[in-house]
Amino acid sequence: MLKSAGTPRTEGPQLSRPQLILAFAVIGALLLSKFVYIETFKSYYTFFLIERFGMEIRQAQTILFVFLGAVAIGTFFGGPIGDRIGRRRVIWVSIVGALPFALLLPHVNLWGVIALSILVGLILSSAFSAIVVYAQELMPQKVGMVSGFVFGFAFGVGALGAAALGGIADLVGMQQVFNALSLLLFLGFLTALLPDIE
Repeated sequence: MLKSAGTPRTEGPQLSRPQLILAFAVIGALLLSKFVYIETFKSYYTFFLIERFGMEIRQAQTILFVFLGAVAIGTFFGGPIGDRIGRRRVIWVSIVGALPFALLLPHVNLWGVIALSILVGLILSSAFSAIVVYAQELMPQKVGMVSGFVFGFAFGVGALGAAALGGIADLVGMQQVFNALSLLLFLGFLTALLPDIE
C-alpha cells in the first residue's frame, strides 16, 4: 500500500486540550513581549538617541545598525543553542535574561546604551528559533499550521504594538516609552507555565 504524500504523522507529547490551549496562550504572550519590544526598538531607537543625546541622524542610524546586527547574530545562534541545552531553557534565558539589561538601558550614558542594546539584541532574539520549534513539537502532526500561527502572530503583533507605542510616544515622549517598554519582558516569567516536553 502506498503512503499518502505530505507531512508524516509524528507522535507528539501526550497533552490534553486545556494544556495545549494554555501552552499556545503562553507562546502568544512570549511572542508579544519579544516582538513588540524588538519592533518598537527597531522603529524608534534612532529617535530615542536623538531625543536623549542630541545625536545626528547618521550617528543614530549607525548605532541602530549595530543593534540589528546583534539581533541577526542572536537569531542565528539561538537554534543551535536550543538543540544543545533545550528550547525551554533558551526561552527562559532569552526573555527573562534580557530583562535586567532592558530595564537599565534607558537610564545610562550613551556608551552604556550602546553596550546594553547589543546585549539585549543578542539575548532576546535568540528565543525565536526555540519558540518556533517548541511550538511545532507540541503539535508535530500540524507543523504547517503551527508555523503559520507563530510567524503570522509574531510579526503582526510586533508591527501593531510598535505602531501603538509610536502613537503614545507622540503624546508623552520617546524617553517615557523606552522607560516603560522593558516592562513587556516581565511576560517572560510565563515560561514557567510551559510544559516540559523535552
